[in-house]
Amino acid sequence: MEVFVLFALVAVAAAWPSFDLETLEGYIQGDSSVPTAKKQQHVNRLLWKVYDHLHDGELKSIAGSFNPEGDKSIYSDGGEAVHHLVQELNDHRLLEQHHWFSLFNSRQREEALMLFDVLMHCKNWNCFVNNAAYWREKMNEGEFVYGLYVAVIHSDVAEGVVLPPLYEVTPHLFTNSEIIQQAYTAKMTNTPGKFHMEFTGTKRNKEQRVAYFGEDIGMNTHHVTWHMDYPFWWKDSYGYHLDRKGELFFWAHHQLTVRFDAERLSNYLDPVDELHWEKPIEEGFAPHTIYKYGGEFPARPDNIRFEDVDGVARVRDMIITESRIRDAIAHGYIEADDGSHINIVNERGIDKLGDIIESSLYSPNIQYYGPLHNLAHIMLGRQGDPHGKYNLPPGVMEHFETATRDPSFFRLHKYMDNIFKEHKDSLPPYTREDLDFPGVDVESIGVQGELKTYFEDYEFDLRNAVDSADGIADVDLKAYISRLNHQDFSFVADISNNNGGPVLATLRIYLCPRRDNNGQIFTFDQGHWNCIEMDKFWKKLSPGKNHIVRKSSESSVTVPDVPHFQTLIDAADSGNFNMGEFESACGIPNRMLLPKGKEDGMEFALVLAVTDGSKDAANSNAADNEHGGSHAHCGQRGEVYPDKQPMGYPIDRRIPDRRVYDETTNIQFNIVKVYHDDTHH
Repeated sequence: MEVFVLFALVAVAAAWPSFDLETLEGYIQGDSSVPTAKKQQHVNRLLWKVYDHLHDGELKSIAGSFNPEGDKSIYSDGGEAVHHLVQELNDHRLLEQHHWFSLFNSRQREEALMLFDVLMHCKNWNCFVNNAAYWREKMNEGEFVYGLYVAVIHSDVAEGVVLPPLYEVTPHLFTNSEIIQQAYTAKMTNTPGKFHMEFTGTKRNKEQRVAYFGEDIGMNTHHVTWHMDYPFWWKDSYGYHLDRKGELFFWAHHQLTVRFDAERLSNYLDPVDELHWEKPIEEGFAPHTIYKYGGEFPARPDNIRFEDVDGVARVRDMIITESRIRDAIAHGYIEADDGSHINIVNERGIDKLGDIIESSLYSPNIQYYGPLHNLAHIMLGRQGDPHGKYNLPPGVMEHFETATRDPSFFRLHKYMDNIFKEHKDSLPPYTREDLDFPGVDVESIGVQGELKTYFEDYEFDLRNAVDSADGIADVDLKAYISRLNHQDFSFVADISNNNGGPVLATLRIYLCPRRDNNGQIFTFDQGHWNCIEMDKFWKKLSPGKNHIVRKSSESSVTVPDVPHFQTLIDAADSGNFNMGEFESACGIPNRMLLPKGKEDGMEFALVLAVTDGSKDAANSNAADNEHGGSHAHCGQRGEVYPDKQPMGYPIDRRIPDRRVYDETTNIQFNIVKVYHDDTHH
């Protein structure tokens, strides 16, 4: 065994730059001023080849010598969390390594959160990295990756660290099994490979036309990261309150749903139908993916009826839970667990509703309203084996990384979205006074540059998909897949400010599909719910005319691609690491800001609403602040949501009389066309 360890260290020395021992000692003793490059390097090494034992000499020696309970003063809770985890380890209660992990499995989630709890209570980076190295060798890999990711996102000591893209850390969850197989063959024969990944279905399945959206690895990253930024299990005792978490749950998923519908319209499909517990699930799904350990992701045939899932939920429970939530909307209040009533007939009602529908720990009455969203994910994930007869692993719906691959994900979220819509429709429509920004007129809104989408090939690294062997060098393994992108463009607006002095304005830009799949124009009232949020930002308007140009790349809805794992490794190893703009991976991918067009153009209404920033902005320096870059769907970590208005304002409520909008001079729209270029590749 010792000989092997020696080999491993020799092999690693070749793969990673080495450290001198003096530096190493400084870190272990507790030097709190650890540079970001060093932290990044640690995180890179903790996540590299996560299914093997640690490769890195420094971390390996920490894992072998560190005693988590040796010095309780390094924890802000006096070592309580770590004592609990050590006890579970000693009692052999932790899930073994080389086993699948699902966040929806309550015991596995509990274990991952034990690690998260330990890391969150670390007072400095040394405590954080020592524990991470120690537990990486002891815990299930999936639990470890999850616990580490959410801790890096939420812990102050990890500020500045960029998490590598999950599709390069755990590629099995994002890559078709055929590709994984080819990668193994390439590794075995020591030949570098680049493999073309197709989407999962065939042309015979019309749903396949929009697979590029649900299976986009950037969109999957946004979805899984959103749920790490706003986890349903979050308690404020972890350090802070997640502002408007329930409303963000509604808005982020509403936006995914309307974007998916826009993609369907551009591919000559009807908008997605909502799921019904009493009706068959029309589309089956064959995921074509395998777990690293635990077999294949289960498939689901077409037109199966929902069955009760043993030990999880009965179909009738789901119907009862839904009807209790709809009752709350009809009554206009939620009943809290102490019997008091929480009024929801106001602009903050949606936040409370989001908390009970997802059932986060913020729900005022988990017992009564139940976890509709989370149970629905499990119910859908298990329909291939509802009674556990074949001992199948969890389905794609039981992982936030893979859920959007299944067309039923969008059916499920359309179903939830319609519950939210029922609430929004119960609120009084906005009046002219609600919408008006006196003295401000939008004279025009348009675009600079052509609105044009196209597909391009994207490559990602598969080296973490295959096992390593001591002394054998890694070979270059990559997958490439077709993904949606668009040409750069800018929004341009001319706005007059007749107030005699500068005013702070909130600019809200929406893009709304204009026609249904039969070519019929949506009425204002039908169309407002389908609008896609394109941007929201604050601007000081000078007196008189203002010409505003806002680049598509500046949108507060989107994020750039997360840098490749190898890029992060190289940047951290150079010792000069500054990649702050990639710190959050929550946000629609930049390149998907624009929905896919049609060859001869697809009509959208481009809406600009300029509202009073002095009333809307939650922060004093709104005009000079990017609020973390993608605040529109993702808020800003640990801060209040920067906009006081309801998400989707001013088109989130029903619009029985469009004259209210037509007569409001601070809201203006224009018809634009989005084209798709099929020749560009």
